[in-house]
Amino acid sequence: MTALAINLESLRNRVDYQGGILGFICAVVTILLVVGQQQTYAPIQARLAEDRQAILAQVLPQAYFDNDPLHNATEIVDASLSDSPIQVYTATKNGTASAFVFQVETEGYGGTITLMLALTPQGEIVGLRTLSHKETPGLADKIETDKSDWILGFNGLSLTNTAKEKWAVKKDGGQFDQFTGATITPRAVVKGVVSGLEFYARQSEKLLQNAKAEGEQS
Repeated sequence: MTALAINLESLRNRVDYQGGILGFICAVVTILLVVGQQQTYAPIQARLAEDRQAILAQVLPQAYFDNDPLHNATEIVDASLSDSPIQVYTATKNGTASAFVFQVETEGYGGTITLMLALTPQGEIVGLRTLSHKETPGLADKIETDKSDWILGFNGLSLTNTAKEKWAVKKDGGQFDQFTGATITPRAVVKGVVSGLEFYARQSEKLLQNAKAEGEQS
């Protein structure tokens, strides 16, 4: 074995050499990950924006706004509704608040049901849609508009024009139909809607003030 080979062999056995090689490999992997994330970040964000826009169009007719509500969000902290800050999207028409859109979560039979709720400044429901759920297919999935128009029955309702006792399924003395073999799901949706309406009642003054201030600045 030559002197050069012996020196290389001894170098390979040194801890600092091995650590350097490991560090180099980690650096290369990190660079590849960063490059990959940069290449996929923009398409993913664009797709998410398209999804949010499509959902917004379902709960809020275009006639209600002339701004981009998704770029006019207010973060509200309200522990009564959620442990996490709530993003409220403000729709405006001619510089005046015309609707507020936000998500509400409620617990159904199969897990969390996520709803998107759009309200007028007076707290009246403009639109309501189910974003996600794990309820039983064929029984409880009537909360989806492509399976049933049940959820459209909330349109036009508010805490002021609908008595408190009516915010329940008919089995519980309320005005909303339950599903055959799946009462828990519609009951959960009603509960979630009420929690969203109550959230807006608590936060409406702040939201309206923010919308007014932004309108004056624009």
